[in-house]
Amino acid sequence: MTGRPLPVPDETSAPYWAACAEHVLKLPRCSNCGEFTLPPDVTCPHCQSPEPDFKFEPVSGRGKLRSWTVIRHSFLSGVEVPFLLVDVQLDEQPHIRMVGRLLDGPEAQLHIGDAVTVAFEDLSPEFAVPAFTLADAS
Repeated sequence: MTGRPLPVPDETSAPYWAACAEHVLKLPRCSNCGEFTLPPDVTCPHCQSPEPDFKFEPVSGRGKLRSWTVIRHSFLSGVEVPFLLVDVQLDEQPHIRMVGRLLDGPEAQLHIGDAVTVAFEDLSPEFAVPAFTLADAS
């Protein structure tokens, strides 16, 4: 558990955060066109439906590393530095990109395209946030 700031779910994002607390990555899928999106919004960014009626469905969370940076300074209390922040393109939802910590540590040797998988950081008993780890190469 950390002293980091906690997410503030709203009506649209509450199912996402509830799944994260269970260490499950569920993404919103438009009931109209079937496309996944992140974050959910009042309209679907793919079909522009004003009533997307998003259903949150589990996804694997496997992806490829697109970019990264080492964060060495923080302006938020409870955030320990340094840490690696990564930009990941999901394999099964290639139009979805997620940004999160890489839990392998700031000294990890990285290459564009490295395989990663979702993991979760527990911030409190009620909240966890998606993060990533390098996928096992074996």
